[in-house]
Amino acid sequence: MAEEFRDPREVDWHPRRAQTLVGHEAAEARLLQACQSEKLHHAWLITGAEGIGKATLAYRFAKFLLQAPTAAEAKAHGGLHVSPESHVFRQVAAGAHPDLLAVQRGVDYRNKRLKTELAVEDARAAPEFFSRTAAGGGWRIAVVDSADELNAASANALLKVIEEPPRRSLFLIVCNNLGRLLPTLRSRCLTLPLSPLSDAQTLAVLRSLPEKALEGKQDSLTEAVALSKGSPGKALRLAGSLGAQAFAAFQKRARLSPAVAVEIGAAFSGRETAEDFHMFCDLLVGWTGEQARAAGLSGQGAALAAAHDDINSSLRQADALNLDRRQTVTDALMRLEEAFRAS
Repeated sequence: MAEEFRDPREVDWHPRRAQTLVGHEAAEARLLQACQSEKLHHAWLITGAEGIGKATLAYRFAKFLLQAPTAAEAKAHGGLHVSPESHVFRQVAAGAHPDLLAVQRGVDYRNKRLKTELAVEDARAAPEFFSRTAAGGGWRIAVVDSADELNAASANALLKVIEEPPRRSLFLIVCNNLGRLLPTLRSRCLTLPLSPLSDAQTLAVLRSLPEKALEGKQDSLTEAVALSKGSPGKALRLAGSLGAQAFAAFQKRARLSPAVAVEIGAAFSGRETAEDFHMFCDLLVGWTGEQARAAGLSGQGAALAAAHDDINSSLRQADALNLDRRQTVTDALMRLEEAFRAS
């Protein structure tokens, strides 16, 4: 039955359940200082690459502010840590705190998937939420995860509240790509940029996750971390992925002969999932772009830049039209080899 579909985001390692935060000490210190100064801005835009800990920081800050709602209480702390045994932590972890709202994409139970956008009906929960008095007499906090998924209507619904915020209200907005955000919404927020983690920090985050999160992935963690570019979230998706394995095989080849292209393409002969294919495509397109930029510095990047655009277009078309993935990957790799020969 449709009702049996479970929201895939509801896992034991959801950001609201995290007990620690790795690698973002400066951002944490800035938020703590804002609390202690009695001049906490009502809307923060937490930016950076996907999967580096932005939502974890947002929920960590929310828990702290719900636990220590006044500047005097905040001044008694040297960080944003809240004990996992506290009532506030447990309520937030369970998604049951009355003064915390998660603004996110809804679930399409009929088709058993998440909705493709954060729709206006999802965003309209915020005005209703902020119209109520805080149950604990303190702050009312909305975590928007993520702003990249807002459409024009839902962004404007949030903007109306952010422009005229009720007293002691706070928006913590997670954003992976600032270019997708309405300029008017962006202008109402203080931006808090986060940087990718080091490989050691990324591995430390993965090692701290529940065993269930790493089931079947332990042997591929190091390779996944190297490919993730400082994103534990991405590394978790990469670990054990057939798409990541195919890309690693590609990287190990000194050059791309037709036979090698066919061999790597053979990984996509039906055993893979759509996610595996998307993972390989993202890695290949990103890597090709890096090669084009590097070659461009010496005035020799035109061929690789053209190949990058061609490969990106062909992979997207194959996905949209459900074309043969094996042939698409093989063709993409041969197009890349052609560009290297022309450089």
